[in-house]
Amino acid sequence: MKKIGLVVGLMVLCTGLHAQKYFTRTGEISFFSSTAMEDIEAHNKTVTAVFDSKTGAIQFSVTMKAFHFEKALMEEHFNENYVESDTYPKSSFKGQIVDVSKIDMKKNGVYSSLIKGKLTIHGVTKEITIQAQFTVKDGTVIGETKIKVNPEDYKIEIPGVVREKIAKELEVTMVMNFEEKK
Repeated sequence: MKKIGLVVGLMVLCTGLHAQKYFTRTGEISFFSSTAMEDIEAHNKTVTAVFDSKTGAIQFSVTMKAFHFEKALMEEHFNENYVESDTYPKSSFKGQIVDVSKIDMKKNGVYSSLIKGKLTIHGVTKEITIQAQFTVKDGTVIGETKIKVNPEDYKIEIPGVVREKIAKELEVTMVMNFEEKK
């Protein structure tokens, strides 16, 4: 009888733990560069991300070759010359939602929080802090943020011949449509 109680207790605990995870495979990361010479924009709609609503742990992974540009030549240069996608096929973030307890997953609303963690691009990892907004609506959570990324901080070399066409800081927008992992 004690064994049955223990098994049922573990099942309830595991179900409770499982229900606190939110997940997406269709998150979007885009970036925008604007200079007097040219605007450059790319989108990636296959970002995998997960967060734990109890602990605040959050992480995402993005395949670099999944960024798409308006011009095929830009996409080719991005993958071959700048981010070197064959050598560094993914970028990632692993961090913590600060004050995750202030985000009520059972109540529709908009919540703001800082996220602190490590962003890895082009094999270089940097500590960053992000201001993010979480919109809870009927069991789904949309996480959104914008950050500035300087390619030089991640050892991405921009050749002098095109240096004036690429902004020193790129505006990176992230939108993750999370659903409760069941």
